[in-house]
Amino acid sequence: MDSKPGFEDLLVVIKNLEAKVARLEEELAFYKNRKNSNNSHLAPSKDENRPVRNQSLRLPSEKKPGGQPGHDGKTLEVSLEVDKVIQHIPLFCHCCGKDLSDTAEVLSEKRQVIDIPPIKAERIEHQIFSKTCSCGHVTQSQFPQHIKSSVQYGSNVEALIAYMYARQYLPFNRMKEFFSDVMGLPVSEGGIYHILQRFAQKSLPVYLQIKERIEDAAFLGTDETGMKVNTKKHWFWTWQNKELTFIVHSDNRGIATINTTFEKGLPNAVLQHDRWASHFQCEARHHQICMAHILRELNYINELYHCDWSEQFKALVRGAIQLKNKLTATDYGNENIDSETFEKNLDSLLNATLPVNHKKANTLQKKLRKIKDCIFYFLHHPKVPPDNNGSERAIRNVKVKQKISGQFKSVKGAECFAIIRSVIDTTNKSGQNIFNALRLIAIFGTV
Repeated sequence: MDSKPGFEDLLVVIKNLEAKVARLEEELAFYKNRKNSNNSHLAPSKDENRPVRNQSLRLPSEKKPGGQPGHDGKTLEVSLEVDKVIQHIPLFCHCCGKDLSDTAEVLSEKRQVIDIPPIKAERIEHQIFSKTCSCGHVTQSQFPQHIKSSVQYGSNVEALIAYMYARQYLPFNRMKEFFSDVMGLPVSEGGIYHILQRFAQKSLPVYLQIKERIEDAAFLGTDETGMKVNTKKHWFWTWQNKELTFIVHSDNRGIATINTTFEKGLPNAVLQHDRWASHFQCEARHHQICMAHILRELNYINELYHCDWSEQFKALVRGAIQLKNKLTATDYGNENIDSETFEKNLDSLLNATLPVNHKKANTLQKKLRKIKDCIFYFLHHPKVPPDNNGSERAIRNVKVKQKISGQFKSVKGAECFAIIRSVIDTTNKSGQNIFNALRLIAIFGTV
């Protein structure tokens, strides 16, 4: 007959049960607080369920919704110059019916209508001639450089197709419909494809010039996103700052893409990113991690454990961002007591002892401790922002394109989009008219 368990045996059972309960509670916390776009680097498209609205990183302000004081409103204004005048003059009296044809009219009121005239394609014929000199030599004129074929679409059509493709993200079939219904031009989808390929070739010198300026830049943000190309997973990468956007298509997300694109690395730039390992492998003057990503991860830690450490860390990051907004150009060249205080507080948080069962908090702390110098570097460099939102905006255009038009059917198509989109984004940042810039490329670019 089995003897009853003793006190020590019961203690062992209790300890095992406590460990099991702790493990199950940890698993339950994981499933109750899944990662989403508000508490991690995951894109909104990966959210299993819509996250609650109050998880935004943006803190409430005292400003009222809508336009702020001093904001210039936009409204239609009466112009002194008009292209056409239509006069509505009464011909008879609306009371007695008397003829008013010989009575002088007086202007009572005027209203203006802004409209677009019916769009009609213009067919232009270029002719060259020859003349025979008295010396017997025959001299023949030349066609303009951009006139290559006996019949072709002009620079405005080329620029408009590039604009609709890489700026408005229209798929080929909808572009075909637009040109047929609005312009009266029977452009086929195959024709659109060849026009885009030709335009990308014309844009290549500008694209390479953007790359050269990127290599010399003092600050760059970088990011990458997945994209289907002919059913296979490919990647688009971007390197950008306030003046430039450079986008590259690649079939991998590793350091090989960076090495292929920038053989010598980016030794002149402070490189900002979201802690993806490949970016840390790129040679750069310094690295700065994105504070928005850190705040989202701290949100997740707080959802799991409700710990003071994550709240203190979030407050420290937000305080550093507020300090950044107050710093002037002269503050960066001198010792800044406030910056030093934030870095000391950062050291304290990175070396604080966390509960052993807060595993994900410990993991994040360990990772951040290794890259401590890359957390608040933005407080020491005037051109480095605290977040990498500029890169996310630049790369988001690829996802918008995918949402509207679907996957790219070929590698050439993906590369074509990367080239044209880089030119468009850079043009937009310089404040120039995008369509006019594309039109100049269509006219003067060579193939």
